[in-house]
Amino acid sequence: MNNVLYRNITRFVVLVLVQVLVLNQINFLGYINPYIYILFVFLYPVKNSRTLFILLSFVLGLCIDLFLDSGGIHAAACVTIAYIRPVVLKFCFGTVYEYQTIKFDNVEFGSKLMYITILTVIHHFILFSLEIFNISKIILILQKTLFSSIFTIILCILVTIIFSRKTK
Repeated sequence: MNNVLYRNITRFVVLVLVQVLVLNQINFLGYINPYIYILFVFLYPVKNSRTLFILLSFVLGLCIDLFLDSGGIHAAACVTIAYIRPVVLKFCFGTVYEYQTIKFDNVEFGSKLMYITILTVIHHFILFSLEIFNISKIILILQKTLFSSIFTIILCILVTIIFSRKTK
């Protein structure tokens, strides 16, 4: 129990620091920006309290908002993906999720990729919709969502592969 708690606290702090100190400095072609901090939401244990999880997702987004001075858009996007995560987990992993036995190091790569992709695209669409907040700029919103999502998904997959603990 304590090991899981320490791992989640460390993951939270490290992801916020990497996002704020390194990744926010990347602004490729003016609109491509990776948001790897959402990996905390993806990897948070399924068995833990849902209320605590949504609260932690809000705090995660709020920390990013405080550093970026972005007025709560990251918090809103994080809470949204935290709230819909059970539906996406059931869609991507099926019965493995229903029995609360998901270990992200042991699931199929295709299911993990689909899970990360769905939540990333939803997060980015909400984030950029709130950032731009103008329906006449829907093409820009979709463009930023697509390209930033691709970059974020690639980084998230690489991080999960590099830091995975295969148990065979």
